[in-house]
Amino acid sequence: MTTNTRTPSTSNDDERARTRPPAPELVANVVRGGAIGLAETIPGVSGGTVALITGIYPRAIASAKHLTDVPKALALRSDWRGALRQVDWWLIGPVALGMVLMVFSVAGIMADFVSNQPTYSKALFMGMIAMSVAIPFLEIRPGAFPTVRSRMTAAGVFVVLAAGVIILTSLPRGESTDPSLILVFAAATVAICALVLPGVSGSFFLLVIGLYAPTLAAVDNRDVSYLAVFALGAVVGLVTFVRVLEWLLANFYNLAMIASAGLLLGSLRALWPWQAEDGSLLAIGDDWPGALGLFIVGVLVVSVVAIIQRRLANKHARTA
Repeated sequence: MTTNTRTPSTSNDDERARTRPPAPELVANVVRGGAIGLAETIPGVSGGTVALITGIYPRAIASAKHLTDVPKALALRSDWRGALRQVDWWLIGPVALGMVLMVFSVAGIMADFVSNQPTYSKALFMGMIAMSVAIPFLEIRPGAFPTVRSRMTAAGVFVVLAAGVIILTSLPRGESTDPSLILVFAAATVAICALVLPGVSGSFFLLVIGLYAPTLAAVDNRDVSYLAVFALGAVVGLVTFVRVLEWLLANFYNLAMIASAGLLLGSLRALWPWQAEDGSLLAIGDDWPGALGLFIVGVLVVSVVAIIQRRLANKHARTA
């Protein structure tokens, strides 16, 4: 198995965390956060995917890892301030602000859009995810899998994860009107993975277990107790999972990108525009022209973002 020593955190990133960027970049980070927050309200769309295509994914993961070092440092009475200083606050702060503003602004709107326009909303999101499958492959360096065994391993990971997500998204769905707070806590620990793992949709996971509508309603209605329990579960999940992901990115970056592509491909099953209430697939309906148009719009949106990000990354590489 081919490994890659590429890590999400570098000395340049550490220096960037201490340096105030220009105002346009701060505004851009707020916009990126808003896009991630919007993705988190859409079943089948991953906030991690948006972070990946907007170019902040490695830095965000590195900062999340440093944040998870703080509780450990406090428990061991070591240098927790040092861990905080490693966080790229000029990135995390604006992104978090954009996410919060977007989630609270569109929770009700997105719930209505997904509920009242299921065919068109799924078609739009399906186009976005279909194009996003290519994004992780663009992150893989040429020659990353030089041997037959490494290529077979990569292909196996891709197929297994894609199939696993297809199976997961084929499960019958229901909606809980009054979920227990224990269930809310447990669901949040899993759903938060969407923030750090491209291809995994926290909203869709909530939809599968029947907590999508109640969670968006809690956001829209400012249900403090529900949101507090959800936030606590998210923190626990983030602290637990992000360290594993950071290790994977540091030691198996290329294989992690293959895994992300597999997860993205598998999630397309959840976004087939014509579905019954239990999630079973239906034949193409008479509204296919509008659905096809929105699918193409989704493809174009992600394509434009990816092209811009690629050019910015190449420009940064030439000037570094």
